[in-house]
Amino acid sequence: MLAASAIGPLERAPFLSEIAEGPATARAWWVTSADGTRLRMGLWEATTGTPRGTVLLFPGRTEYVEKYGRVARNLVACGYSVAAFDWRGQGLADRPQHRRDMGHVISFDEYRQDVAAFRRALAEIGVPEPCFLIAHSMGGAIGLRALHDGLPVSATAFTGPMWGIQMRPFLKSIAGIVLGLAGPLGFGATFAPTTGPWQPMEFDDNQLTSDRDQFDYMSAQIDRHPELALGGPSVLWVKAALRETASLMALPAPDTPTLTLVGSRESIVEVPAIHRRMATWPKGRLITIESGLHEVMMETPRLREAALGAIIDHFDAQA
Repeated sequence: MLAASAIGPLERAPFLSEIAEGPATARAWWVTSADGTRLRMGLWEATTGTPRGTVLLFPGRTEYVEKYGRVARNLVACGYSVAAFDWRGQGLADRPQHRRDMGHVISFDEYRQDVAAFRRALAEIGVPEPCFLIAHSMGGAIGLRALHDGLPVSATAFTGPMWGIQMRPFLKSIAGIVLGLAGPLGFGATFAPTTGPWQPMEFDDNQLTSDRDQFDYMSAQIDRHPELALGGPSVLWVKAALRETASLMALPAPDTPTLTLVGSRESIVEVPAIHRRMATWPKGRLITIESGLHEVMMETPRLREAALGAIIDHFDAQA
């Protein structure tokens, strides 16, 4: 489905190269999902004579194409093209009409529509094969579902995948009641408890990276383009995420060669769920990045090199 073809009539979209710090080959297009939602796809093309393939990069919640500019620079240097995506509701893609700073879907099937639209666009552009997948955080749930839907990739890498959501004990104890009443009481499209509008983070309080330079890189992107910022999720998003992660965990692991990386100081996604999933993955390997937080590909130089080196070696073995 991702076979090469001539570039079709996709409409070019803006790419914010001044904040990405990625390869100079970047281009972006608007992509329309089946329900009419406008999405955005970015592509950094490999600069080697014979590309090793294309990495499909599934970002996490709140993220956008440009955030992965530095990661793309490493992958392109190793001979891979990189395609990254703005899911509905974030980046420059269409946002919820009632509140553009809220992460909101009714069902994760909406993201499945996005994946299908991006697959069609990639086939129309004609990216180098074979294809590989890097899926981070929420993108890990979307990516795992995409594998079950037949995403044609030769190998996958998950970083801090959202196969379960960490919740405070009190919130977990009332989650069933709160989420069950969300629809009938009409507050499903409000911010989930303990979340709210976007607020700038302080480095000492962040759960993403222990590297000050990488933290400043991400913060500066939002400072220069505040339209990329996204606040907390809606109650219905949380309900949909819990339903989707439970559904995925009930399925057998795919047969795709898979590497999963998680920081030893991970505090956003549910780490025991990652261990349970990888314990049953027939061609899977789990690596714990010691001292790493949630963004293992955007950590201190030593940890970042270890994470990206493991991913590239994993893909090279399949390429």
